[in-house]
Parts: sequence; structure tokens; C-alpha cells
Amino acid sequence: MSKLTEKHILFISYDGLTDPLGQSQIIPYLKGIAQHGYRFTILSCDKPDAYQSNQVYVERLLQNFAIRWISIPYHKTPPVLSSVYDYIALKKKAAKLFQEDPYVMVHTRPGIPTLVALWLKKKFGIYFFNDVRGFWADERVDGGMWNLKNPLYKKIYQFFKQHEYDSLNQADAVTCLTEAAKKEMQSWTAVSKQPLPITVIPCSVDLQLFNPDTISAQTKSKWKSSLGIKDDEQVFSYLGSIGGWYLTDEMMQFAVELSKEIPKAKFLFISPHRHEKIREAAKQNGLDVSKLVISSAARHEVPELLSLSDYSLFFIKPCYSKISSSPTKHGEIMAMGIPVITNSGVGDVAEIVERYESGFLLPQFSKQDFQHLAKQIATAPVFNPEAIRNAAKEIYSLDHAISKYTEKYQQVLG
Repeated sequence: MSKLTEKHILFISYDGLTDPLGQSQIIPYLKGIAQHGYRFTILSCDKPDAYQSNQVYVERLLQNFAIRWISIPYHKTPPVLSSVYDYIALKKKAAKLFQEDPYVMVHTRPGIPTLVALWLKKKFGIYFFNDVRGFWADERVDGGMWNLKNPLYKKIYQFFKQHEYDSLNQADAVTCLTEAAKKEMQSWTAVSKQPLPITVIPCSVDLQLFNPDTISAQTKSKWKSSLGIKDDEQVFSYLGSIGGWYLTDEMMQFAVELSKEIPKAKFLFISPHRHEKIREAAKQNGLDVSKLVISSAARHEVPELLSLSDYSLFFIKPCYSKISSSPTKHGEIMAMGIPVITNSGVGDVAEIVERYESGFLLPQFSKQDFQHLAKQIATAPVFNPEAIRNAAKEIYSLDHAISKYTEKYQQVLG
């Protein structure tokens, strides 16, 4: 077997490269690892609309790197059966790819891809890199996708929980996003050889892209003018999609209290879709819609829009599965030197905010807590943008993440 083939890795993604997270949390990592002498085949399931819109862009991102991309369609309906179909399709394609060009390791994240990975490990004797980016089965329960009162979903949940333990027991390397998740997984008695060796690699940020020093006053002025934001208005931003884990109603309720304390507050939603839902949530929770500014943005425009923020806000449902989460937006916000307003109970977020004095933590989602925090913010506390950005470099650096992944690859592959 040639040296090149020895370092050939299959990466399987069920979320797809044409989705935003594929472009921020898969491609940059693999491009960096590839520069250390590895080559990749990426096998992804992509949503047809996203694939049609972003195929060329993704291909351009992968140019000049030792990365081959194979995409097959993602199916959403009917529930359960569509996932079974996709699993079979991924398995067949992965086996075909192995026959054409053998790889020595499969790198996946939890869920359907790890089912394929364990099958590949057993069939072809290859290594398995288990990149635990979340407690997948529990996320589906906590997110309301799997109702455990339904016998079918209860059985599916039990199957994937056992599969989660099997994946940890059989993996040749394990990483996760948070210290909280590592501690939790090392407490699981269904996993052998505890404490399981786990490397923590948080979601990383492209510090070159998210760099406030590269954004001119003229660029900020143009954005403010186009969005109708006045210079004397205080901007509270929200970055990303709404719904799901992100508590839109609670954020709107907090915005109401902020508006009482800071009459010139504006709420900038940098969100790719569901703009009407954002307006509806504002109305339902008593926030003056004229205080909303909503904009979608290409990835390269996101830092420019974020740069308008005095604070950036995100509330996430603090449930069991979220201890494994490292919100990508947190690193991007900190990289811009912007203080956050968020809640505890999500990954290592609270510890980071407190340790680096990089924002405010909301203890509970009550009106009293909203009012108390709004009053604190209205006193115009001083944060150090440079210190916040330096903390992002320390925690969320893409180079640091690539270095840790490469080190794990070397431990497995020699």
C-alpha cells in the first residue's frame, strides 16, 4: 500500500457541505488537516435546493486541496424511512468508494454516519474516528423531533443510545466539543475502559474572516445607511437561524425590557431565512417591529454586519443534550471583540463568559431577570474588545483545532 493511500481518509457528513455549517465547521478543518499530508474523500448528503444553490461555491472552496467531494441527495420525508433510505445509500456509496480507492480511516459525526462507520470498520478493517459533535439521540428528544411517548420513536431512541455507547467503545479516536460533554461521557458505565481518552476541540472560528481590524468605518457606515440604523442607536444583534434550540420568544421578551431601559436600542437579526417569523415573534411578545432590522448575508458579509453590534444576543434551550454543544456563533462573536448576552446550561459557554469577562449571563428566563439584566446593560459597562478577541484566539482558533485533529490522526495512523 502506497504512502498516499495509507493517508486517505473518508469523511461522511449527513448535514451536507452545501449547508452553512458544512462550510464553517467541516471544510476549514479538512483543508487544514489536508495540508499535513492527508487526503480526503468527503461523502455528504445534501439537500437538493442547497446543492443547486451552493455546489459551485463549495467546489471552489475545495480547489487546490487534496479533497474529493461526492454528494448524494438528502431525503426528509417520509420520517424514519427517509433516514433508512439515506443510510443504505451512504453505505453503498462508501463501499463503492473503498473498492475504487481504499481509505484507511473513516471520520464521522454522530447519528447516521456513525452507523455507516461501524459497518465499514467491521467490513474493511479500517480505523474509525468518532467526532462527537453532540449527543445526537438526546438532541432529537430535547428538540421535540422524537416524542418518547410514541413507541416507534422510543425504540429508535433506545437503538441510537446503545449505538452511541458502541461507537465510543469501538472508536480508535474520540473528540468532543466541550469539557462538560467529556465529563459526562466519562461517567457512562456502558462505555468500557473508563475514563475514556477524549480530546476536547470546540467549534472553531476563522479568525482571518472574523477580524474587526479588516472592517473599515466606511463599510460600517454603508451597512448602517442601507439598514436604516442611526449612529446614536445601540445595536443588539442575533446571528443565525431562529427556532429549534434558539429561544426566539424569550429573546423578544428580553428585547422589550431592553427597549424600556435603552429607548434607542435596535435589534439586528442576521438570519438566512424565516424573516416573517422573526417579525411575528416580535409582535406576539410586544416588541415594536420598527425596532427590528433583519438581513440575510453571504458568509463574507457576516463579520461586517456583526461589526455594527454593541452586544450580540443568543438564548439556547438549557437541556441535557446541550451540555455537548459549542455554539459556532459564540466563537464568531468573540472573535469580533463583541460582548455576548446569553444563558448558562449550554456546553462551556457560561464558564467562558465568566472566565474571560466577555459578556452577561442570564440566570433564568423570568421577567424579573430580564429587567435586572436590562438595567445592568443600560449603565453602559465597559468591555475590552481586544481581550475578548484574544480569548477567542485562545479557545476557538481554527489553527489550534486543526493542530489537535492532526495530532489525533497521527496517534491513530502513525
